[in-house]
Amino acid sequence: MYKFEIDASAPKADLYTELVRAADALTSGEPDAVANMANIAALLWEYLPDVNWTGFYRVVGGELVLGPFQGKAACIRIPFGKGVCGTAAQSGKTQLVADVHAFPGHIACDANSASELVAPVLRNGMVIAVIDLDSPTLNRFDTEDANGIELLAGIIADRI
Repeated sequence: MYKFEIDASAPKADLYTELVRAADALTSGEPDAVANMANIAALLWEYLPDVNWTGFYRVVGGELVLGPFQGKAACIRIPFGKGVCGTAAQSGKTQLVADVHAFPGHIACDANSASELVAPVLRNGMVIAVIDLDSPTLNRFDTEDANGIELLAGIIADRI
């Protein structure tokens, strides 16, 4: 059993340092991608404040397919270029969206979501998945969150 001492009220830089350390410990040496994504989604759900969805979409057959997550049931398939997740997958760039209702083509899997952060997971320069975080609060995510999730994506790229 894993027990992590992560202070969700710590400054964001410290919080993400600890989350990345915990994710590294959970996934190091574990070859099963689904197990690793499930544990990371659970870590993010447990320790990130003010989120209502944390999880993964995987690249399968040229589109995004729902992976392990925490939160309400979600959209199963998302085409590249559609919504926040599809935009991140197509561009290979993190999407930091203060108000998802103002995002062109937003896909509303959960009507309670107000802001979103999606970071691509790259392996050998190719997007293999995205990490998706939703919040019921407008402007919940900032560049510190984006930097922390991008760091996490880099650590796990060869483990999912």
